[in-house]
Amino acid sequence: MDLRHLKYFLAIAEARSISVAAQTIGVAQPSLSQHLKRMEEELGVRLVERSPRGTMLTEEGWVLVEHARRICGMLDACVEEMRNLSGEVRGTVNFGIPPSAAMALSVPLAETVRLELPNVRLRAVESMSTYIMGWIEDRTVDLAIVYDLENADHLRATHLVTETLDFISAPDSWPFDTVPGTPVPFKDLEGVEMILPSNGLRRTIEKFAHVRGVKLNVVMDMDAMTQIKELVARGSGYAIFAPAATQDLVSRGELVRAPIIEPVLTRPVHLVHHRDVVQSRACRAVEALTLKVVRELVARGLWEGTLAEA
Repeated sequence: MDLRHLKYFLAIAEARSISVAAQTIGVAQPSLSQHLKRMEEELGVRLVERSPRGTMLTEEGWVLVEHARRICGMLDACVEEMRNLSGEVRGTVNFGIPPSAAMALSVPLAETVRLELPNVRLRAVESMSTYIMGWIEDRTVDLAIVYDLENADHLRATHLVTETLDFISAPDSWPFDTVPGTPVPFKDLEGVEMILPSNGLRRTIEKFAHVRGVKLNVVMDMDAMTQIKELVARGSGYAIFAPAATQDLVSRGELVRAPIIEPVLTRPVHLVHHRDVVQSRACRAVEALTLKVVRELVARGLWEGTLAEA
């Protein structure tokens, strides 16, 4: 079995039909059927089940598909990298980024990539971190910013920065007998009507709550940062966010944020990519620029947090 056989098999798996696959790759159907038969004989398993409606992968077939995609992808990346070694870095890099990190990072990173890597196209895709984890797993994105590394042994992660999490309120709806913006003990949030997402931020908050025995009163679940901020600004509830997420409305006086104390709530920010995917030169270059831009943003106070140790 060689790479040609693997590519033929991938064509069959994607087309779900030997005849359609044969047309797609320009191979006679009888010849493609013979290739498939020889693969099954060599491996000693059935890879597909044939029917009048087409072909369906067996369990063994799905296993081969996963490995074949990985092997062929690594070869394609290798060929591309060798061809590009003598020239400029070029290519497309898909980058998944959660909304709060995007507030601080997406624009300066895009500008820096355009300036320093003119032949690299950065495609930044914004979504909640839960969805981004799935995109890394299915190779929709090459790089991503994530917060929670639970069950993420398949990822290579670089710790970028540690953010603190703040209590967020409308200035005229401050729920405590203190001046708006005064540090808030975590225990005091028990009686406050909270609006929280169901993503990694929520899990981080709930871990702190579990350890401290704090029972949060979550009145709304919403996986949309912009809408949560608008609801809080209208006095419909309260939230917990990293500073980067709310700097726009805080600077305009529409929201007020206060440090949470006893304990201080923090979360790490990681830059990740899949362990089993060979990175292109373009991807490695964007990864290096991301580290550079994050360091500059933190140093200038444009991304509030503590840099991870190099």
